[in-house]
Amino acid sequence: MTVANGSEPKDTGRPTPPQNDVALPAAAKPGAARPAAESPSVSGLAAGYAEKAGLHRNSAGHVDMLKSAGGVQGIAESILPGLVFLVAFTITRDLTLSLIAALAAAAVFTVVRLIQRRPLTQALAGVVGVGISAWLANTTGKAEDFYVLGFFTNIAYIAGMVLSIVLKWPVAGLLFGFVRNEGLEWRKDAERLRAYSLGTWIVVAVLALRLVVQVPLYFMGEPGLPALATTRLLMGAPLYILGLWVAWLVTKPAVGEPAPQPSKPSSSAD
Repeated sequence: MTVANGSEPKDTGRPTPPQNDVALPAAAKPGAARPAAESPSVSGLAAGYAEKAGLHRNSAGHVDMLKSAGGVQGIAESILPGLVFLVAFTITRDLTLSLIAALAAAAVFTVVRLIQRRPLTQALAGVVGVGISAWLANTTGKAEDFYVLGFFTNIAYIAGMVLSIVLKWPVAGLLFGFVRNEGLEWRKDAERLRAYSLGTWIVVAVLALRLVVQVPLYFMGEPGLPALATTRLLMGAPLYILGLWVAWLVTKPAVGEPAPQPSKPSSSAD
C-alpha cells in the first residue's frame, strides 16, 4: 500500500523503507532542515541563493556577519591586494611594479587555499578582479584606474537590488528569509515584504555611499589616490558588515509577531 507523505505507515510486520524523511521529528522544529519531499521547492531555491551569495547563519539561527563577509581570511583577501598596491606605489612610484605586487598578493591567497584544500572560488575571483584592475591601470597608465572596476561592480549590484525591490522580490528577503526559516512565505505578508524592501534599500544605500565618496576622489587623479585607496579599504568589508547588520535588525519581525513559516506539503490522507 502506498502511503502519502505526512501520514503514518501501517505496521505490516516488515521493515518499512523511509518515505522521504516524513518520520523525522526535527522537520517540525523552527530552523530545522526542510524535508526532502519539498525539494526542489521555492524555499529550497531561496536557501540555495542565500548560500551562493555567501550568507551564513550561526548555531543560534542568526546571521553570522563575519562568516558572511568571508571570515578573517576572506576579508584579508579583499583588502590586502589593494593595500599592497597603494603601499608599493607610494614608495616606488612605479606603476608596473606596484601592479605586479598586487597580483602577487592575490595569487598568494590562492596558493594558501590550495594548501588548506579549501574552495578556490573566492580567491580565484579575487585574482581575476585584481588582474582586470591591473590591466586597466596598465593600459591607461593611470594608477587610479586600478579602482575603476569596483565602481562598475557597485553600479551593477545597485541596479540588481533596485530591480528586485520593484519586482517585489527584495534581495534582503531572499537572504534573510532563508536564515529565519521563512522560506518565501514572507512575500504573502505585506508588512514583511515592506520590511525586506527597506532592508534591501539599506544595502543599496551602502553601495551608493561608496560611489558618492570614492568617485570624486577618482576624478582628482593621482593626488586623490591615497584617499581613494584608503576609503576603498574602509568602505569595503567593514561597511558591508555594518550595512548587513543594520538590514538584519530593521527586517527583524516585531516582538510577539511570529515570522511566517513555510507551508508544509499537504497529505492525501487529510
